[in-house]
Amino acid sequence: MKKYIGWMIVGTLLFYLLSVLSPALLTVATLLAYLVVLLSWRSLAKGALHQALLLVGSGLLAISFSASQGGFLGWTEIFAVNLPLLAMFVAVTFLTLTSQDREDPDLPSGKRAVAATALGTHLFGAVINLSVMFVFGDRLQKHGALSRAQLIVLGRSFSAAAWWSPFFIATGVALTYAPGMVWKETLIPGALMSGIALGYTIIEVCCWQKEPFAGYPLRVESLLVPLLLAAAVIVVHHFWHELNILLLICLLAPLGACLFMRGRPRLATLHRFIDTRIAAVNSQFALFLAAGVFSTGIKSITRLYPALFSLEGAVFSPLLFAGVLAGMIIIGIMGVHPIVSIAIVSPLLIPLQPDPSRLGFLFLSSWAITAGSSPLSGVGLALVSRYKASPRGILQSNWHYALVMWGGASLLNLLVFNH
Repeated sequence: MKKYIGWMIVGTLLFYLLSVLSPALLTVATLLAYLVVLLSWRSLAKGALHQALLLVGSGLLAISFSASQGGFLGWTEIFAVNLPLLAMFVAVTFLTLTSQDREDPDLPSGKRAVAATALGTHLFGAVINLSVMFVFGDRLQKHGALSRAQLIVLGRSFSAAAWWSPFFIATGVALTYAPGMVWKETLIPGALMSGIALGYTIIEVCCWQKEPFAGYPLRVESLLVPLLLAAAVIVVHHFWHELNILLLICLLAPLGACLFMRGRPRLATLHRFIDTRIAAVNSQFALFLAAGVFSTGIKSITRLYPALFSLEGAVFSPLLFAGVLAGMIIIGIMGVHPIVSIAIVSPLLIPLQPDPSRLGFLFLSSWAITAGSSPLSGVGLALVSRYKASPRGILQSNWHYALVMWGGASLLNLLVFNH
C-alpha cells in the first residue's frame, strides 16, 4: 500500500474537488487523507509527529468531554475541517514541476545580486513554495553551507510571500479561520508588508553585512511563470469573486503546472512526480489534520463554556491586534506552528465580530513574521538541517527583523483596517 501513497495524496485533492458537486465524496477524500498519515507515520518528521500527536490527543480529550456534556459538533467538523487546506497544499505542490533546472555556471555578486536573489526567492517562493529554498540554496551553498547573509535573504524573502500569495498555505489557513475574509482586501496591505520586508532585508545585507555576497543567477525570463500564475489568480478572482479562492487555487495550480511543466515527456514526468516526490508532503498532512481536530476541540469547549473564554466588553482594536500578534510571534519563535496558534486564537476573537479581512491580515502577518524569524519554523528547520545553519544564529540575525515587521504590520493595520 505504501507505494500508492502518492496516488492517495492526489486522490485527496481529486475527491475534494468532486465533493463540490457531490458532498458525499468529501468522506472519501477525508479517508484518503488519514490513510496517507497512517501508512507513512514511520517516515514523518519527528517534530511534526510529536506535535501532531499532542494536538490530536488534546483535541480528542476536549471533544470527548464536550460530547459528554451535549456539545458534540459532528464528525465532519472534527475530521474534515482542514481538508480544503490539504487539497490546496497538494495542488500547489504540483507547481514544483515548473521550476527551472538549467543553471548559469557563475554566481553574481554585489548589491544587485542581493536584490535579484531576494526578488527571485520571493516571486518563485510565492508560487512553488518551499522547494524554491532548495533550488536556490543548493545553487548558492559552499561546502554544504550558506553564509549568514544568504540565510537572511533566502529565509525572509521566501517567508514574506505569506503576506499576499494565494498559492501560500497561509492564505488558505487565513481564509479558513477568518470566515468571511476577502482575499482582495488583504492583497494590497500584504504586498506592502512584503515590500517592506524585502526592502529592510536588502538594505541590511547591503549596508551592514560585511561579508561578500554571492547571489542566485536569476534571469528575467524565468520570472514569467510565477508572474503569469499569480496574475491568473488575481484576474479570475476579480471577475468571478464568488468563486472560493481555495477552490480556485486547487483548480489553477495543477493546470498551470501541467501547462508550464519543464520535464519531458509530460505524462512520464507527471507519473514520476506522483510516484516518487509528492509523498514528501506527508508531514504536512499529519500536522494539518491534527490541527483540525485540535481546533474543533477548542471550539467545542468555548461553546460549552462561553463565559470562560469570553472577551466580553473587548473590541478588536489596533491595540488588541498588536498584542495578539506579538503573542503569536513569540510562541511561533518558540516552535509552535502558526496554524496551531491561529487555531487557538480564532475561536477567541471571532465572537468579537472583527472585520474578517482584518482578522485574516493578523493571521497572515503572524505566519510571515514567524516563518522568517524562527529556527523552529518549517523554513528555519529547512535551513538548519540542509545548510548547517545555527539555530542561535538564526535568532540573532532575525530578532530585530521580527520586531520591525511586528511594528509595521500593527501600523498598517491601523492605517488600512481601522474603519
